[in-house]
Amino acid sequence: MAVRELRYFGDPVLTSACDPVKTFDKATQALVADLMDTVRAPGRAGLAAPQIGVGMRVFSYDVDGLSGYVINPEIVELSAETHEIGEGCLSVPELRFPTERAQRAVVRGVDLRNEPITVEGRDVLAQCLQHETDHLDGVLYLDRLTADRKRQAFKQARGTSWFWNG
Repeated sequence: MAVRELRYFGDPVLTSACDPVKTFDKATQALVADLMDTVRAPGRAGLAAPQIGVGMRVFSYDVDGLSGYVINPEIVELSAETHEIGEGCLSVPELRFPTERAQRAVVRGVDLRNEPITVEGRDVLAQCLQHETDHLDGVLYLDRLTADRKRQAFKQARGTSWFWNG
């Protein structure tokens, strides 16, 4: 379909919880197609609908040759083992900060036929599943940083050309 323009830190759509998808129609198919097209650009691992300005509970992923999407995802399992991993975000370009994430994550949702699907990931895919599900809940990875790192990130973001000033 189309590679869509991204929304950036400061845009209120990124901090609002998304509505669940209730109708599985051509508009939903087009949204999924746009998410898949947009996430496939080089350097991208995951993309949530609010990052392209749509407040619906859908994300796409493209990690280590594994790509797909999940509609109405919920994290159903996180490993007790965690690690601090460098994390960035398409909606917060140029910034990367160590973020605590579970090493394994399981997400359940549905596909375009409203059929159940489960995606399980370790390491980078687990990070992606957690990160994108957070987006759908209105949570940015910056919200998960320590207080000092968060202050540093907000200061750096406000000094960029991409920061959204409404």
